[in-house]
This record gives sequence, C-alpha cells and structure tokens, in this order.
Amino acid sequence: MRVLLTFLLLLPAAALAAPAQVLGLHFAPAAGHTSLVFDLSAPAEYRIFTLGHPDRVVIDMDNTALQAALPAGQGVIKDLRSGIRNQTGLRVVLDATVQTTPRSLLRNTSAGTQLVVDLYPQNSVAARVPVLTVRKAMPQTGRDIVVAIDAGHGGIDSGARGPHGAMEKNITLQIARRLAALVGNLPGFKPFLTRDGDYYLTLRQRIERARAAHADIFISIHCDAARDHYADGATVYALSLHGATSEHARLLAQRENDSDLLGGVDLSDKSPMLASVLLDLSQTATIKASLDVGGRVAQQLARMGSMHRYQVQQAAFVVLKSPDIPSILVETDYISNPREARQLQSPGYQQKIASAILTGVHNYFDQYPPPGTELAMEKTQRRERNAPVIADDSHQVASGNGSY
Repeated sequence: MRVLLTFLLLLPAAALAAPAQVLGLHFAPAAGHTSLVFDLSAPAEYRIFTLGHPDRVVIDMDNTALQAALPAGQGVIKDLRSGIRNQTGLRVVLDATVQTTPRSLLRNTSAGTQLVVDLYPQNSVAARVPVLTVRKAMPQTGRDIVVAIDAGHGGIDSGARGPHGAMEKNITLQIARRLAALVGNLPGFKPFLTRDGDYYLTLRQRIERARAAHADIFISIHCDAARDHYADGATVYALSLHGATSEHARLLAQRENDSDLLGGVDLSDKSPMLASVLLDLSQTATIKASLDVGGRVAQQLARMGSMHRYQVQQAAFVVLKSPDIPSILVETDYISNPREARQLQSPGYQQKIASAILTGVHNYFDQYPPPGTELAMEKTQRRERNAPVIADDSHQVASGNGSY
C-alpha cells in the first residue's frame, strides 16, 4: 500500500529563498521507534510516502540539495539512498526491515532548523493513531506576504525635479502610500513602507528595514529624468549580475558580523567555500524571481501606455542587492517630460500605477506563494482536494535520477 503525506516547512523567511540545503543527516535516540533528523539551511516543501514489496519510506524535498553524507541504517531502516528529483529536488529513500508508519515534525534549535522523521513499526501502538491530514495538521491561518514598498529619495535628497517644481521624493511617497493601501486591502498581504514621511534614508538603511520587516518582496519606486524632455514611459529594473558579484564579495567579507544574511541562515559558522556557495545559490534564485515578478509588473504598466523599456532591465542599484529578497525598482515615468510630470502629480494616475504594480506582484505570488503564508496553505489545500486517488503501484514510483 502507498500512503502519501504532504507537509510544509513553516518558517518566517523571505519568500522564494535560495534552494534549501540538507547540511546534516543522522539518527537520534528514540524509544519504540526510529528517528531520522535532517539539519536544514532553509525552508522547503516536502512529502513523505511509503511503498511495499519491499518496504520503503520515500522523502521528497522540493528545491533542495544534499550536502551531507548519508548515515548507515539503524533501527527499522537497513539502508538509505538518495537521488535528484525533477532536476532541483531531493529524494531520500529508506529501505525498511518492516512496514512502517512515518510521522514528521519541524523544530527550531540553536543550530537552526530540523526536520524530524519518526518511523514506527506498523504493529506498534503509536502507528495505529490516525495520521493527521494536511488540513488538520497545518495551522488554520498562515502568515501574510510582506510587501516592502520603498519611496525613493526623501528629506534633503529631493531626487529629480520636473517642470514647475515637481519633486521626485514627493511623487514617489504618494505612489508608495497608494500602493500600501491597496496591499493592505488584499487578503493574505501586508504592506511595509521603508519611509512614510519626508525624511532621508541611506540606500543600505532601506534594505535593512525591509529585512527587519521579514519582507517577501522589495519594490523601490522612482521617477526617471533625462535631458531629452520628450523621453517617456516606465522601466522596471532588477539586479545585474555585476551588482550581484560585488555584493557577494561584500557579504562574504562581513559574514562574521551578520547572522541573518539568508532569511535567517547564519553564515559565520560555515566554511568560506560553503558560505560562498550558499550566497551564490541565494542570489541566483533571487535574481531569477526578481526578473519574473518584474516582468509581470512591466506587463501591467504597459497596459497603461508607452514603456521606455518593455523588457526588465538589469543594473547594479544598491537597493536591489538583498541576496534573499526579490527586489525590483520601478521608474514610473519621466518627471522631466512636462506631460508625464502632470500625470505623475495626478491622484488618479498615481492610483493606476499603484494598481498595475500590485496586479503584477499578486500574479507572481499567486503562482509562487512563500512557504508558511496563507496563500501557500490555500494552494496546498486546493491541491489536496483535487488530488486523484493514488493506487498501489510500487513498480512506478521512481522519478528523477536513480533506481528506487
């Protein structure tokens, strides 16, 4: 018989973090059952199911890589094997000596996050306790997706100036407040303004505030300017590879003093090579996510009118350099263009810009909700409700690499 259990690792981390790493794998002392512990670097979605003839327990982890050696079998487990699943996932297969009932839990320790898989012999008392369904096992509500909205410039830094005294710092704050109001009205989302007044923040302070708010996405709002007063249209930016490389070096240099670089992963106790790999994985995934959400925002802005650049551009803007928070910078329009300067000061036009940005962001998170959020739980529950009944077929379980 094949039993399928599905769970989510629920941690307050940035959405779309880098691929999780299994940094350690070991058996723990347990009475009456066998306990296998995974030491994890980041949240990951996982599934556990059992197979018969021969008896096996299969643990699939999405977007996860194994960075540790497999231990020798112990207790009801005589052997362990691993393989790559669907190119980016991990599959660990446990060869059992008897039929087993798996149960799992997630716990936080001083060393980080652990996934504990307890394996009970089929005839034990604990194994007869009904296994919780996904809907019962998961909390009734998840956390909100935090949208960090950064109004460019402020205070002594007025930004670009348009005809008749229009200032970028004022327009960006007005659009940011309108976007925050829209986000606040969307179930499952929560806005965070890096600044909500006319005061100065350094570029690094903006990133730090977003991280302190556990932001799942960072959106910096600006108004472009050019000598050519006919230049018009919006442009969306994500971080360039050059910007990522320079930030990579800076973060590695300061990692001893920063224990929260990758959504809560402390790099100070990692070897230089492992820390570099973790940063590279995180930055690669973050840039990919930034380009995706940026493309969706650009698509919505294009429906309003002309775009200066229809494709997402990449640049080394400092505010886009968070290694674990997807970040985009939106140049809404050219404040140096008299016609667009008038539009940018119009409440109705500002509302349209805010609505277009929100639609693109919502479209992205509807497809890729961060683990532990209300949207992720709703998506899991929909998938479980619509999942077909799986028949007993132990000869067709292998997916990914390796023979199981």
